[in-house]
Amino acid sequence: MTGPPEGYWFGAVARFLGPAYLRNAFTKGTVQEIDFLWDELELSPGQQVLDVGCGPGRHALELARRGVSVVGVDASPEFIALARTSAEKEGLHARFEVADVRELSYEGGFDAVICLCQGGFGLLGGRDDVDVFQRIVRAVQPGGALAVSAFHAAFAVRFLEEGETFDAATGVLHERSTVRDEHGREEVFDLWTTCFTTRELELLAALAEVDVRALYGVTPGRYRAVAPGLDAPELLLVGQRPG
Repeated sequence: MTGPPEGYWFGAVARFLGPAYLRNAFTKGTVQEIDFLWDELELSPGQQVLDVGCGPGRHALELARRGVSVVGVDASPEFIALARTSAEKEGLHARFEVADVRELSYEGGFDAVICLCQGGFGLLGGRDDVDVFQRIVRAVQPGGALAVSAFHAAFAVRFLEEGETFDAATGVLHERSTVRDEHGREEVFDLWTTCFTTRELELLAALAEVDVRALYGVTPGRYRAVAPGLDAPELLLVGQRPG
């Protein structure tokens, strides 16, 4: 296969995984990630936060547990259903909606916006990145904060595994991964993840007129205020929309 298909290719993976998505090791660090972002974004109870590409809602739900009013959006109806069920069981103030990040149309209204774990932003196959980033920024009210994570291109190339390919023209990493659902059934899926350099994220921020507060090199479940290095699998941009 030469490149990612048009449209929302990750939907098939989400349908197959369902609740088994939350068994993946990278989802176990949710509390630590929110602990870090709580301080970085200067969040407080009563604020309103948008979680773009929320998946089953792990970050949004953790924010809601801390008294934040959260809206989570994701293109997967299956993941949104899981998030809604979790919010209802816990009685949390969180709303979840099915939405494609390429059609995000919020205009201000949120104190902060997060887009983590390649939640939509890194699944576009090297397309629409500028437009989607700007849509994310427009959802933040003037003076509000945002946090966006992305796969780190330098890490992807340095640790390219057998069977993986990296398209230098688009920054897209392709792999074939064996995925297991909640019943233990396995299926192989093609995965395409767009990777970024620190400079590319800074340029996206500049185009969207975002003031970059910090750009960190992070690992899932281990968010730290550390400059990006070649061993950092993800980048985390923390910014502010000018007031």
